[in-house]
Amino acid sequence: MRFKGRMELEHGLKQIDIAPLIDTVFLLLIFFMLTSNFVIQPAIKVNLPKAVTSEIVQYGNIEITVDSDNVTYFNGQVITAQELKNLLKQASGRNQTILIKSDKRASLGRVMEIWDAARDLNVAQVSIATSQE
Repeated sequence: MRFKGRMELEHGLKQIDIAPLIDTVFLLLIFFMLTSNFVIQPAIKVNLPKAVTSEIVQYGNIEITVDSDNVTYFNGQVITAQELKNLLKQASGRNQTILIKSDKRASLGRVMEIWDAARDLNVAQVSIATSQE
């Protein structure tokens, strides 16, 4: 069984020119490399502690971050203790979960203050983020 495309290749061109394909792939590669540099989101640098027994948990509705200088953040903005309590009151009223992302060099006392404040206000679930590496 002879196909028409194969016959044309046999009688016409002896080779396929792949230079345009290589040019197109190269241009697409450059395009995606350049656009991926602009997707960077501002974030707070936090080195999570490692834990072997950690479980994968769906992200909480509210994420509170404590950096290595014991500064508390919510949505990338510094919050005070009073603002934190108001945030925790709202979370307890809506049955939202809280995820605490703490740097491994942060004070355990600061993390426990946040945890205790959440427990005092009857927050449904409080989790601490860890790295499994």
